[in-house]
Amino acid sequence: MPSPPVDLPQGTLDLLILKTIASGPEHGWAIAQRIGKLSDDVLQVRQGSLYPALHRLERRDLISARWGTSENNRRARFYELTVAGKKRVAEETEQWDRLTIAVAAVLQAG
Repeated sequence: MPSPPVDLPQGTLDLLILKTIASGPEHGWAIAQRIGKLSDDVLQVRQGSLYPALHRLERRDLISARWGTSENNRRARFYELTVAGKKRVAEETEQWDRLTIAVAAVLQAG
């Protein structure tokens, strides 16, 4: 039985999006589905959060978008990392790893 959904800490969604498209271009719905699937549906990204985040990342030149056709023959925008986005996802993944190790150490010390 899957765990109930949890709210994402501030700023986490951007990293999850960047990491999700690091393996190749995806359209918005597929990004949200992949995050849900990889997290056993604990992380559920709603459209009201996803698309503003995608637009924000595009404005920051961390991702680019192009029109294409989805797997069900619908027109969709496909998002992919820019050079700056690849650099950012590597930096933020390292920071996240350090943060989670530190938080786990504090929680386990109790």
